[in-house]
Amino acid sequence: MNSLRVEGQKTVSMELAQQFDWQVPDWVVIPGGNLGNVSALGKGFKLMHDLGMISKLPRIACAQAERANPLYLSYLKGFDEFEPVQAQPTLASAIQIGNPVSIEKAIRTLQYFGGVVEQASEDELADAVARADRTGLFNCPHTGVALAALFKLVDQGVIKAHDHVVVISTANGLKFPEFKIKYHEGNLGEVASRHPNTPIDVPADYDKVRDAVFRAIEEC
Repeated sequence: MNSLRVEGQKTVSMELAQQFDWQVPDWVVIPGGNLGNVSALGKGFKLMHDLGMISKLPRIACAQAERANPLYLSYLKGFDEFEPVQAQPTLASAIQIGNPVSIEKAIRTLQYFGGVVEQASEDELADAVARADRTGLFNCPHTGVALAALFKLVDQGVIKAHDHVVVISTANGLKFPEFKIKYHEGNLGEVASRHPNTPIDVPADYDKVRDAVFRAIEEC
C-alpha cells in the first residue's frame, strides 16, 4: 500500500531492460506474497513502453507458495473472484501471506501483461533451490518458488525452450542458513533432498579450512 515503495520497486524493470540493452525478455517470473513486486514491475515496463523506450512488453508469471496461494486459486477461476486464505507455514516465509494488500493491482497487471500464476510445494521449492545452487547460485526459498514455477511452466509448454526468461530473486541465501543446512543434511521435514551436498564441519582455523577445501577439490 506504500506508493513510494512501489515507485522504487518499479525501477527493477528499468534496470533489467537496461542490462539487456533495452531488449525485453519474453517472460519475467516473480515470487508473489503481498504482490507489490508484480504491480510495480508491471508499472515500470508499461511506462517504458508508453515512452517508446522498449518495443514490447514481457509476459509476467507470478509464483506463489502452495501454502499461501490465494492469487493462484483466483487465477484458476479466471480472476472472477478472490478469497483470502489462511496462510500455512512455508519455507518461503516472506511470501507466507493469505490476504495480499496489492491483490487488485496485481490482478490488473497480470491481465494486462497476459500473465499466469503457478504455485510450488515445499518439496518443489527446496529442490529448485538446490538445483540452482549447483550452478553456483545461492538462492533463498522465495526465489526457489519462482524457479520451481518456471520449471513447471516449461514442462507444461507455457514457457517455450527458446523463450528468454528472467527470474526475479528477492533475497540472499545467506539469510537462510538453517534451510540450506537442513536440506543438505536430509533433515528438512517432508522435503526429499535429491541434490545433497553434505556440509563439512571444520574448526575456525585457517590451515584446517584450507586443507578441507583442497581435499574436497581433490575428491571432485
